[in-house]
Amino acid sequence: MAEATQEGSDRLALSHVSKSFYGTEILHDVSIGFRPGEIHALVGENGAGKSTVGKIAGGFYSATKGEILHEGHPVGAWNPVRALEKGVAIMHQELQIVTALTVAQNVFLGIESLRFGLLKHDEAVRAAEIERICGFQLDPNARAGDLALADQQKIEIMRALARNAQVIVLDEPTSSLTFDEIERLHATMKRLRDDGRTLIYITHFLDHVLEVSDRVTILRDGSVVRTADTASETKATLIGGMLGGGEQEIIYPDLPPLPGPEVPPLLEVKGLVSGAGVKGADLIVRPGEVVGLVGLVGSGRSEIARAIFGADPSEGTVRLNGEDYADRSPEASIARGVAFVPEDRRSQGLVLASPVRPNITMASLPAFLLGGFLRRRKELANVTARISEFSITPPAVDGDIRKLSGGNQQKVLLAKWVTIAPSLIILDEPSRGVDIGARRRIHDFVIEQAASGKAVLLISSELEEVLGLSHRAYLVHEGRTVKEISPPETTMAEVLNALFQVESEPS
Repeated sequence: MAEATQEGSDRLALSHVSKSFYGTEILHDVSIGFRPGEIHALVGENGAGKSTVGKIAGGFYSATKGEILHEGHPVGAWNPVRALEKGVAIMHQELQIVTALTVAQNVFLGIESLRFGLLKHDEAVRAAEIERICGFQLDPNARAGDLALADQQKIEIMRALARNAQVIVLDEPTSSLTFDEIERLHATMKRLRDDGRTLIYITHFLDHVLEVSDRVTILRDGSVVRTADTASETKATLIGGMLGGGEQEIIYPDLPPLPGPEVPPLLEVKGLVSGAGVKGADLIVRPGEVVGLVGLVGSGRSEIARAIFGADPSEGTVRLNGEDYADRSPEASIARGVAFVPEDRRSQGLVLASPVRPNITMASLPAFLLGGFLRRRKELANVTARISEFSITPPAVDGDIRKLSGGNQQKVLLAKWVTIAPSLIILDEPSRGVDIGARRRIHDFVIEQAASGKAVLLISSELEEVLGLSHRAYLVHEGRTVKEISPPETTMAEVLNALFQVESEPS
């Protein structure tokens, strides 16, 4: 039973709000109030509705039923422009960056300074003030498209702050940030709260919720489970509320037996070098094995994966199933049974202009062609089965993929690659921006693929995830594989000590 919303003390409130997509109701009679001077966290599994709540609060979605209240008064029509007029800004989970513009131009896009009707072009000066608040150390004149994903995410945060909003919706703002950057962001959030602003904090990191928020609302299956003071919650009680059961923690599935050294490698890499930063990678992955890549931010893990898949030109020896693979390209890799789930699903993995169906079948389209014509019934049957297999919500075959939650978009991406029946699966940050329930499904997927004889190369910024899912792992530093470890026999402290020791050694 949801806690009653105290509308009289709320700066912004959703009152009995429901939201439907394609005839499927995603939110059910949701009432949540957001008070002045608080950090209010929203938690729940992917598909639970937390991002949808944030987008309705920010005006990007309209409510199918119910109403939005601002300072206790119904707002009527609610859209991004009206929301900004009322002092409500949103930082999206999926980046809204114009890559051709500078950092400063992105931060002040739409609110540029004018003099006599002409642009003053003073964005860099204005960005310096926002930079003093956040301490992100971004060059305001740098081209946004040249920045790493983590730095692009900082632009989104600065953009929300630049609106001088009294209500700021932060949707998964820490998913690409380092520990130090997260600490700085949390400090910034606390300063804004102490200044009387309202922050709506959507995140799947429960430790962050407990650390920084004042109140928390738990959502499950589109409904409010409860709203409570964060001080009265624990990580276990939050998980229990999200999953609808007792107190639970993430338990990694059991690994299948480790293939012995007599099993020939499915993937062999020697002396791999690329212009993107790979300077000497050596690794092997056997059928039925999960091998992790572990390194600090900027170590070159993703660049190694991209070079193997052929997304970046590279030199060095790559062998698949005992055969040299020199003509590396994404098309050739797919033809050879190599799947690659990239870290940035929106710009590198999905086609947002297309619905769910072609996003699942595009990599395996020849399997659905006969005489050059698409066999739509066969395609429909496959897509329907994949949607069911991965519990994609809403289960709309031709649904707008842009309206799916981040976790459901990630499931579409996994379904896409399963459809090609790969022998090697490369997963780069597969659970980034994904909550506990969806993360468990992804973890099961990794183990299922290994147990069926597939080779899996796993990259994750979360060290615990790599150690919990890998048979073996390689430490990566400055584009090189520098050491092999056995995760079942290695602690997180030992891995971190090894990484920082390598970091401190002269190159």
